[in-house]
This record gives sequence, C-alpha cells and structure tokens, in this order.
Amino acid sequence: MKIGIVCYPTHGGSGVVATELGTALAENGHSVHIISYAIPFRFESFRKNLTYHEVEVNAYPLFRYPPYDLALAGTIMEVAQQYGLDVIHAHYAIPHAISGHLAREMLNGDGKNIRLVTTLHGTDITIIGQQRVFQRVTKFGIRKSDGVTSVSQELKERVIETIDCRAQDIEVIPNFVDTERFTTDCCQDKRAQMAAPDEKIVLHVSNFREVKRPRDVVKAFALAAKDVKARLVMIGDGPEVGACKELARELGVFDRVTFAGTYDAIWELLPQADVFFLPSEYESFGLSALEAMACGVPVVASNTGGLPEVVADGVNGFLHAPGNTEAMGESISKLLRDEELRSKMGAAARECATSKFRREALLPVWEDYYQRILNQPAKG
Repeated sequence: MKIGIVCYPTHGGSGVVATELGTALAENGHSVHIISYAIPFRFESFRKNLTYHEVEVNAYPLFRYPPYDLALAGTIMEVAQQYGLDVIHAHYAIPHAISGHLAREMLNGDGKNIRLVTTLHGTDITIIGQQRVFQRVTKFGIRKSDGVTSVSQELKERVIETIDCRAQDIEVIPNFVDTERFTTDCCQDKRAQMAAPDEKIVLHVSNFREVKRPRDVVKAFALAAKDVKARLVMIGDGPEVGACKELARELGVFDRVTFAGTYDAIWELLPQADVFFLPSEYESFGLSALEAMACGVPVVASNTGGLPEVVADGVNGFLHAPGNTEAMGESISKLLRDEELRSKMGAAARECATSKFRREALLPVWEDYYQRILNQPAKG
C-alpha cells in the first residue's frame, strides 16, 4: 500500500504514534509518506520506503495568521498525485482530516479512489471539539472520513457523546510500543548521570501543559520524599516549567528535582526510573505510561480517560483521582520503600506491554484495517 501520514511534528503522543506507525509500515514493505510542517522528532531519515514531505507556509501581509490548513491540503494533493497514494491517514480531525478531504476534492476524479482515515487522539475532542464552531468542523471531518479510529474505548465513547457520531463509525485501535527499543536493560550507565547511587528515581515526562498537572508532580513528590531518599527527574518543556520550579523551591525540594528539558531518546532514561508518574487531568491513552511499562517501571497515574485501559490499578501501578496528590504521594512512597513490590509491579508492567501493546501484534491490525477501508466504496 501507498500511505500518506499527516501529523504534528512536536513532542507528544500523536506525533510519536504517527511516526512509529509509519516506520513500522515502511519496514513491512509499504510505501509511506510523512507529511508535516517539520520533521517529526522520532522520524529517522534515509529509511527504505519512508519519505518526509514538508508543508511550506509562506507569510503574506493579507493574512494575520498563515493559512496552514490550505498549504497542508495543497501538499497532500501533490504527494497523492505524484506517488499515487491509496490512503491518507490524518492524525487529528482538525486540521488534518479537513485538509485531507480538501486535497481529495481538489484532485477531482483523480482522487476518488484515495481513502481518508482519521485517528482521534483526544485533544481534538476534549478541547478543540468542545468549542461550538470547531465541533461542527470536527463532525464534518469525521463524516467525510472513510475510516475513523480512536486510541481508547473511553475516547470513542466521549466522541460519540460529544460529536453525535454512530458507534459503528469508530474503531478502537490502541497505541503500540516497540518492546525491543523500550526494554528493561537499556543504557544502565545513564542512571549514575540522573541520580546519586543511594537515590531512588521518580520520572515524569510531558509537555508541561496544565492538563498534564506538572505542579501536582512536584507536590506529590514532596510528600513521598519525606521518608525516602529520592530524586524527581522531569523531562520535557512547556509553559508550566517556571511554575514547577517555583513550587519546588516553596516546598523545599528544589535541590532534589532535576529539570532536564526535552530528551528525544527517552527509551534510554525510562529503564533507570523506579517509578513513572503521570498525574494528568486527562489522557486519551497515556503513551508515555505505556513506554515506561515496557521498560519494567511501575506507574502512578490518574484514573482518567484511557489510562485505566493501560495501567491496571494494584497490578502494574496505582491509579488515583486527578488532583489527589496526597494519595499519589503515598503510592509513590510505597513503591520506593518496598523493593519486592516495585519489582513485582515492574515485571507485571513489562508483561502487559509485551502481551497487549507490542508493535508486532498491532501492526497487522492497522494493515487489516486499511485493507478493509480500501475494499469499501469511498465517501469522498
């Protein structure tokens, strides 16, 4: 198959999922074209069957904001025409599904056999889709798609409730993880660079937006660190970093918190952690938690969104209501103090990742889904 994958290039779950899926499809012999305004951070150049196409957006005095969605539609059209795409796979309804649909329309009869698949990741429903004007646009993008997927059952139900779509129009295909790259014994030398030999490591990875509740990370760690020697390592960057630093100073743990910034090769750091902490207000899936689990690290997280479909409370981690930093701190402390419990939960986390979310198991699901969509009449 010839597949065009449209995604955002920034650090975050949707870009990672799109790029990893594209890479896996290319390795399996499909011709894959990644379309975005910049190279996705996990994109590996010079791979067989994998090509990147940049969306060029030129500033013009008439426009207060450059029309990215139109430039994207034009680029999708050119790629589809030049390479004979079978499928346009849009990650996010706005603007990617809309631009994909417009590209097909601009191709006139030449685009009638191209199928449009849209994957919903959460933000397009929980934030963008809740705005009245965008809700109608999102609904239009979904209805014009030949296939629609969501990354969790919870997100599917939320979409049906919010956008008024039929359940049979949405297929749940969970995110996957490369369990050979994300493993338990990678880069053990990194631990000495992250913490002192007698310090336990609590790791948090996010884009530091409010929805990730990064300040709760600091609050819960301050509670957990009262009775155990530990270090909090915060990976990522975003608008809440400054507030987190100030809070760490106020709570007297600033010297025990490392703000490490962004780090692309996160699979090198995850195995060094004793606990992975993700107290988000909402996660449609929780890819970072899954990647930590693949590295044999138990997770403490919120019992929100799709996270309970990934983390089994009391088995491979602990789940608590968003904002309950006291309970989260207690769970972190429990794992840090109990070596046997931490090892048991870590092993269960790795087993869950390899048995339910392994890339090799879910790639055929995607291939089968594409084929089913290709065998159906196009909506156009």
